[in-house]
Amino acid sequence: MGSLATAQRSLRDPAVRHPLWPPLTAGDPVTSTDAVAYPLDVDYAYDRVPDDLFGRPAAHGLERWAPLLPPLAAPGLGEGDTPLVRLADGVWIKDESRNPTWSHKDRLNRVTVSAAVASGARGIVVSSSGNHGASAAAYAARAGLPCVVFTSPLAPPAVASHVRAYGATVLTVPQESVRPFMRRIVDELGYQPVSSVTDTAHTGHPFGPEGYKTIAYEIALALGRAPAAVHVPTGYGELLYGVAKGFLEMARLGVTDSVPRVYAAEPAAAGALTEAMRSGADTARVPVGPTAAYAIDCEISGYRGVVALRETGGTARTVTDGQMAEAQAELAAQGLWCELSSAAGLASLRAHGPADEDGPVVCVVTSSGYKDTATARATHAPMDLEWAEVKALLTGPLAPELRSC
Repeated sequence: MGSLATAQRSLRDPAVRHPLWPPLTAGDPVTSTDAVAYPLDVDYAYDRVPDDLFGRPAAHGLERWAPLLPPLAAPGLGEGDTPLVRLADGVWIKDESRNPTWSHKDRLNRVTVSAAVASGARGIVVSSSGNHGASAAAYAARAGLPCVVFTSPLAPPAVASHVRAYGATVLTVPQESVRPFMRRIVDELGYQPVSSVTDTAHTGHPFGPEGYKTIAYEIALALGRAPAAVHVPTGYGELLYGVAKGFLEMARLGVTDSVPRVYAAEPAAAGALTEAMRSGADTARVPVGPTAAYAIDCEISGYRGVVALRETGGTARTVTDGQMAEAQAELAAQGLWCELSSAAGLASLRAHGPADEDGPVVCVVTSSGYKDTATARATHAPMDLEWAEVKALLTGPLAPELRSC
């Protein structure tokens, strides 16, 4: 069965509905105000979802979930079906670094690039500090569409090389020029944006978070139930919302009998969603301080994050770079190497506790350690060693602490 998507609806007022096409990438034109641009959601004919959808064999590629996704008009790269790894204390890690371009963004871009293909867009345009740009470029290349990536001058060099390898055009311009340029590329050249083009809050592509729902589906099927809580590294909140929506859908369809609390983990240097929840506002803008968690250091929050936390009973929490580094090291000691931002979920759990959750707790790891700025800068000079010195390093009293030989 193909897609059961029926319409776009305003997240601010779900009674406000629009046709499924074209994707309204600048937010809802009815409920948005001069102060806040509200994103759209995708609705489905839930009464027509096949009874066996959640009983089908696991497989790479989002095609398995086609009824609960917008039309998948672009070819995939085998995204999804990433492992759920158990840590020693029973906490589970959903390792999204195993996707084709090594991040969770592949789920979003399979869906958004499909939307561009289906709606006849001439190309893809995206603003990204790393993961999103590489993923968008890969899926655009797979679909035969040109791709323009606006990126930060502070992005790791390996990320720019990753993006260019797919044939994308990489542009580095002042931050204040990015969205005006993107809007002109959309309006004058017919490209479709797969990241936000709005200045008043983050809206993003309305179809994007639908790809992230599949993370929730896979977690519940792997555990045999919904977990008690899920901790999610959070920037603009698209991933957070998608994970929450996936669990809410499964409860609605009777696949699970509960919905986990979903927690947002933000860097302490920013914390826009944390501020929105504290103040009761729909969105918030905060100053951003120095942080190595460049993938999630967002100055403005998106309304999706507020909705996700309200509907699941979760909350937003901040973690320091030091706490993320400790979580990153804990994961590496278990064979899981992720970028600093990706460790925010586990850092949040370790710093703030499980909140007396009754059941499994899952932390989402979003991206590979290859994407880290620290990794990009690390260099090691050749070591002129004799065998006796090598043997001493490996067998001496300090051997367990060696990490850089």
